Amino acid sequence: MPNPALNDARFEQESAANGRPATTGFSPNWGSPSDELPPGVFDPNTTAAGSAGAFQTPTYAGPGQGETMRLSGTLSASAILFLILVVAAWFGWQATSVTTATNSAGQVRMTDFSMPPWIFIACIAAFGLAIVTCFKPKLARVTGPIYALGEGVFLGAISKLYNTQFDGIVLQAVGLTFGVFIMMLVLYSTGTIKVTDRLRKGIFAAMGAIMLLYLFSFIASLFGSSVPLVNSASPLGIGISLVIVGVASMNLLTDFDFIERQVAAGAPRYMEWFGAFGLMLSLVWLYLEILRLLSKLRSR
Repeated sequence: MPNPALNDARFEQESAANGRPATTGFSPNWGSPSDELPPGVFDPNTTAAGSAGAFQTPTYAGPGQGETMRLSGTLSASAILFLILVVAAWFGWQATSVTTATNSAGQVRMTDFSMPPWIFIACIAAFGLAIVTCFKPKLARVTGPIYALGEGVFLGAISKLYNTQFDGIVLQAVGLTFGVFIMMLVLYSTGTIKVTDRLRKGIFAAMGAIMLLYLFSFIASLFGSSVPLVNSASPLGIGISLVIVGVASMNLLTDFDFIERQVAAGAPRYMEWFGAFGLMLSLVWLYLEILRLLSKLRSR
């Protein structure tokens, strides 16, 4: 499925609930929402004496001092959330302990990996907060940073596990994630790739298939089995991981497009934090999939 946070229905519900037109159509232009008015929006206060009146941009009258969502505000909120995520990841990395040994060939192997119970609690809490935030966007200003804390410590612990098995893999995954993000942003902002309804539907279908694969793998693990397509380092398993990374990367395009359209539509100001939260979900997913792919490649 597409990003569970950034979907048109959620933004339209919030806009309608706060006195804004639930409209998302506009001519795309990253960071420069159109100043044109929807038909019928009339401001008599700007009418000069004897004139017939003038059309003016309507002002949102909901929470946040009557202001609407801004691209700059969404970027600022994203920076804050990712800073919290990185700091929390450092603590998660430091909180785990790893015991290693060297075999006769001089190769270092992990013999024991210990993760404090509170990290699992933080992970479960973060998952719960993510669900709550998807249904209660107004809480994103509070739940977003808390989610970043919980998700960060878990990512730090998992990253240390991967890095112990494959030295340097975390730095590679971080670099590739950042590189993919910049590449997708450039492709989107320059119009090289245009996000059309057909593209959105294609990404929707691909993500739906991936979620089903994950669900099947989870159910299989409950019975002591596994799905080679997900965990195997075989050529087919690597190919599947490449496809998933590609879909996760394309999902960033729909996130950029969605945030821009909602800024132009005049979504409530608090939705800046919700947009930042949704973008963080996509990047965390992309990072984990790149980490999985690299581990498969280095296992061969």
